[in-house]
Amino acid sequence: MKPRPKIGGVMLYTLDNGKVVTIPDDEIENSIIKLELSRNEAIHLWLEDNDYEENEEQALLDEKAKKVKIQHGAGAIDKEKVRKERIVKVSDEKKELFESILKNLDRTDGVYREDITVLKENKLISCVINGKIFKIDIIETRPPKKK
Repeated sequence: MKPRPKIGGVMLYTLDNGKVVTIPDDEIENSIIKLELSRNEAIHLWLEDNDYEENEEQALLDEKAKKVKIQHGAGAIDKEKVRKERIVKVSDEKKELFESILKNLDRTDGVYREDITVLKENKLISCVINGKIFKIDIIETRPPKKK
């Protein structure tokens, strides 16, 4: 790299490959003052910053940075979601109603005790009448929320 004469606030520099580059003097002076560099170091820094030359240390850091994978939370994470175990609250009234229906279901014509099955405790009963399958689902509704 060879400095050439100034032309209107810019310095012309010839690179090793013969290419002429214009560097603003104020940028060189700014680097000399703020970074406490020599003129040659400031010129070299400007050429590296503007991709005319390669800084080996910076190239190594760039390669290292490219290998790092950063998750920004945009995609789904492969971990399984841990769900809280659901606690089903069954009222005493619902239990009593379920037991009453279960006890008295065989009083119906065509329903026999061996054809009655509890599918879900305090919730679902299945029975067979004349070859047809029926299910009785007991659902307790919540009271409306107060505003």
